[in-house]
Amino acid sequence: MSLSNHENKAQKTRPAIINPRIAARHSSREEKPDKGWRRKVYEIIFEAETPAGKIFDIILLVAILASIFTVLLESVAAIRSQFGRILYIIEWFFTILFTIEYLLRFLSVKKPTRYVFSFFGLIDLLATIPTYLSLFVIGAQSLLVIRIFRLLRVFRVFKLTRYLLEASTLMLAMRASRPKITVFLGVVLAIVIAMGSIMYLVEGPVNGFTSIPRGIYWAIVTLTTVGYGDIAPKTVIGQSLASFLMILGYAIIAVPTGIVTVELAQAAKLPMVSKPCSNCGTQQHLSDANFCRSCGTSMNDDQSQPGD
Repeated sequence: MSLSNHENKAQKTRPAIINPRIAARHSSREEKPDKGWRRKVYEIIFEAETPAGKIFDIILLVAILASIFTVLLESVAAIRSQFGRILYIIEWFFTILFTIEYLLRFLSVKKPTRYVFSFFGLIDLLATIPTYLSLFVIGAQSLLVIRIFRLLRVFRVFKLTRYLLEASTLMLAMRASRPKITVFLGVVLAIVIAMGSIMYLVEGPVNGFTSIPRGIYWAIVTLTTVGYGDIAPKTVIGQSLASFLMILGYAIIAVPTGIVTVELAQAAKLPMVSKPCSNCGTQQHLSDANFCRSCGTSMNDDQSQPGD
């Protein structure tokens, strides 16, 4: 009896990978207006299953790529001097276009605040702000490259949700690694502060270590094996400490990689069952899956209840 309770508790506490397709479907039902022009706009803007929705999303992805390419060209001095005016007009055209799109998304959802504070909602907003900000801050339009994150919609448009499922596995491993990584970063922080302070005392301002923060900067650069070379120890003691820190850096780099790799392997071994979906026949579902990972059909319809 105790073993059974322990297994049930373990299943409840173990994080579950949520199928992005099913999650998106349930979210869509909550956000989709019941009727009227808002429902029609929602189907075109948020849903890629309809012909109009897919065409809209493909045009949107092309517009995002074109706008990013425009920002990249605008940053080249030779091109900017010759085509600066044209690029400026194109940049504003895309900004106004994305602003209208953002307003339509905001108005067409049933709960606008949920969209505004969602990941894509924040990205959509930040994708338009830099151009308006450039009216007050010179060069702010360079931040428009944040639009690159809007291309993540390509997974939904072209039915690549299986990649999102793999991303869910990776995120599960990262969350499981968080306590270990936090401890690891705490140890690294203690090492660089200690080594930076020691090097400040050993080398001093004469050799470029003008302060403890400057020494900490050198320790971080050395420990991560970057080695800019702008500051280097000159004394024998300092060089010996630097050599030790460099070797330690190689050992430390392998630690977070090993932690995440182990957790990723554990996440990949989550128990699966071979029960096929009664609707589409898809097999290999998670043991705690409530819906088919392919078509969304309930997996509990044909299962008998305990004690029957």
